[in-house]
Amino acid sequence: MKKNLITCVLLLFFIQSGFAQQNTNKRAEWFTDARFGMFIHWGVYSGAEGFWKGEKLRNNNDYAEWILYRNRIDRNEYVTLLDRFQWDDIDPEEWVILAKNSGMKYITITAKHHDGFGLWDSQVSDYDLGDYTNPKRDIIAEMAESCKKHGIKLCLYYSHWVDWEHPLGWDHTREIYKISESNYDRYWQQKVIPQISELLTNYGEISMLWFDMWIHHSESIVTKEQLLQLKSLIRELQPNCLINSRLGLSIEEDPDIDYKTLGDNQLGDKKEEFPWQSPATVAHSWGFHISDNQWKSTTTLLKSLIGNVSLNGNFMLNIGPRANGDVPFEISQRMLEMGKWLELNGESIYGAQAFDLNKDLHDWGKITCKEDGNSFKLFLHVYNWPLSKHLNLTGITANPDRIYLLADKQESTLSFSHSGAFTEITLPKNQPDPYVSVLVVEYKAKPEISDELVAKTSDGGYSLLPGNQNPQPKSMEITPSAKYGTVPAFVAANGVSDFSWKIYVDKPGTKRVDVSYSFQGYLNNSQIVLEVAEQSLYHSVHPTGQTVGEPNQDWHIDNFESNKMGTIDFPEPGFYTIKLSIQPTERDPIKFQWLWLK
Repeated sequence: MKKNLITCVLLLFFIQSGFAQQNTNKRAEWFTDARFGMFIHWGVYSGAEGFWKGEKLRNNNDYAEWILYRNRIDRNEYVTLLDRFQWDDIDPEEWVILAKNSGMKYITITAKHHDGFGLWDSQVSDYDLGDYTNPKRDIIAEMAESCKKHGIKLCLYYSHWVDWEHPLGWDHTREIYKISESNYDRYWQQKVIPQISELLTNYGEISMLWFDMWIHHSESIVTKEQLLQLKSLIRELQPNCLINSRLGLSIEEDPDIDYKTLGDNQLGDKKEEFPWQSPATVAHSWGFHISDNQWKSTTTLLKSLIGNVSLNGNFMLNIGPRANGDVPFEISQRMLEMGKWLELNGESIYGAQAFDLNKDLHDWGKITCKEDGNSFKLFLHVYNWPLSKHLNLTGITANPDRIYLLADKQESTLSFSHSGAFTEITLPKNQPDPYVSVLVVEYKAKPEISDELVAKTSDGGYSLLPGNQNPQPKSMEITPSAKYGTVPAFVAANGVSDFSWKIYVDKPGTKRVDVSYSFQGYLNNSQIVLEVAEQSLYHSVHPTGQTVGEPNQDWHIDNFESNKMGTIDFPEPGFYTIKLSIQPTERDPIKFQWLWLK
């Protein structure tokens, strides 16, 4: 595995059908329905557990599966690690059962990682389990049988670009000690092509081949012609087998690539209209590392899954079994807890898709959606159960038919009120799930939205930022937060700077307006003007001085200060446009941070 992201953008079309996610071809429809899968990194390196002859892996990223390369181990000595494997205890069916009980629908196992060692009895190479176990073990065959038995789709990881075993394969020391393209092609034709043929011929249906070239082929020794040869072979032997973008072909070059793979542990950050997936770990290393202790919580992992699905993505979560087949308790525990959650809430994940509202619109969580017979369902994943016991849903103009908790088998209707583009839901006193609770909001058809709004927060206010204007001014430059977040993000107004937001106010009344800024000048001739509902507020800018960001570290930063501007009366429910003008008259800029209405 590698952290780098294959940067490819989907520009070409795929087949569409019904309510299926746009730009998803027929082969990949099972993939976008499944949403959640298991990754398995297991091989010779599992016997090292991150250490070789007492020395820890020579890289702080602690990717244990890289130990052959990092610690410069002789390939013949490397396989002596197999002596540590307890073959009588190793049962791949246990991994398949774990995946099933965790709510996963497919498994991708490292048939051949970068070390070049195959987990099956390959007739192409003598560097595989068939040649190093007695009696012979063929883990891919055992996985195929178990996956078929338990209804899990089998997918295979195959390192095609990097191979540290083959004398003509790509090893990154080739950056120093070169290899010709013709010699590399000998590796390709002697090992890659025939081994892929074996895997797609001898083990039944393979639902996906997961390749791991994290750069575009133009940056590597692999040619486009070689990749097209490999892809054509896959399409010939198993036409329905999915191929990921880490094959090394950009999707602009070849729309036949089925989905995009993000970087290692990289989660989605925007809605996409094509299939994509995040490969992720529970701790950090992919192969088992005895020193790995960066365990993510079950809640964090669930939020990663939900967040990806809310943007039309999948989540593939890794296990790194030990040399006796055991999965670390911290991993299996979290996965099984996710499985329990999915038993109750899986409808909001399997076959679900992104909704049309902005992914960061609401402060309480994420939304997925699904067409279900004669109704359209929104699934509100509530990360933070509001203390007020009222959930604010902004941006949907349709009136819901009914609302209930997904975990409630009785589907008891929750009270709600709807006005314009705002729905307020009355929640039970206690949240039903300690991780993430899910509400179902049903409509007769997919509801219309108003997608330019800033949502009402859980505590009843409106947080208006330079970054949540819609549309966002193209010329506006937002200075990101700095000094470990002690300096917030802001826009530096050197001249007159105008901002605009749209909100929906569900009830008439008076709201207080506060503005936060930093001004390091000395005079106070500058002003900030707010206009809304035919009313105006004026604020005279004053110096805010500095503050200490971190005590005893000479960490002095500009002070951002909240200031009351006044109050505004909203005479009736409806849409309102908030206009703010920052009007500096001095040489020093006014650094605008936020506007708050409540």
